[in-house]
Amino acid sequence: MEDNNIQKEAVVVNNKRYTIPIAIIIAGVFIAGALYINNQSNKAVKPTTNTETKTGVPAVNASDHILGNPNAKVIVVEYSDFECPFCKDFHNVMHTIINEYGPSGDVAWVYRHFPITQLHSKSVKEAEASECAAELGGNKGFWSYEDKIFEITPSNNGLNLNQLPIIAKEIGLDPIAFKSCLDSGKYKNKIQTQLKEATASGARGTPHSVIFVNGQQAPIEGAQPIKAMRRVIETLLNKSGKESVPIVPTP
Repeated sequence: MEDNNIQKEAVVVNNKRYTIPIAIIIAGVFIAGALYINNQSNKAVKPTTNTETKTGVPAVNASDHILGNPNAKVIVVEYSDFECPFCKDFHNVMHTIINEYGPSGDVAWVYRHFPITQLHSKSVKEAEASECAAELGGNKGFWSYEDKIFEITPSNNGLNLNQLPIIAKEIGLDPIAFKSCLDSGKYKNKIQTQLKEATASGARGTPHSVIFVNGQQAPIEGAQPIKAMRRVIETLLNKSGKESVPIVPTP
């Protein structure tokens, strides 16, 4: 993981509240997985779940970009950097998770921005471009644009910013309106706000994910592999039961 120094509709939550905070549950899952790997390979594996979040992050709201059911039992809120190679890997992991658990409505994925400009000076402009894609193409436009950036960027500040309007045109957006939006810088504040949210929550680098279940939240650091994410999702779904009630998220 890089740089170790450094909520759309009412969310449905289960009415059977956990008696154990989900941060502890998630940590237990990772520790169990690490012990299993250690026993199999005789190599020490350190789980990277941070259970000491400084503050919570905002609940899912109308300004978010969500893939899947906004009333999902488990919502993964990812804070990400378009030029982070680990984010590129985790992007594929999360698409696999949504392909497997999204159709049933059990899991949803929210993308938020956490550009680490000390390492990736281009990532802020790319984040602004994705917001312009959302303005012009809605939720579908955002995810199409986001997918394309991760597909073509070599990461580590390697994407030519001249590609940004080309990507917009390729996914069917008005290139003139897109350029006008991007040149305006109108989404800089939104991106900086999300960056500050991630930092305040204890994020140490990208990707920084926060899982929402039953009104609780817990962080997961780094680009966890698909097996680890499946293990966490399955554990949380097994504990969440079937009964659920809606609550109105805080903005």
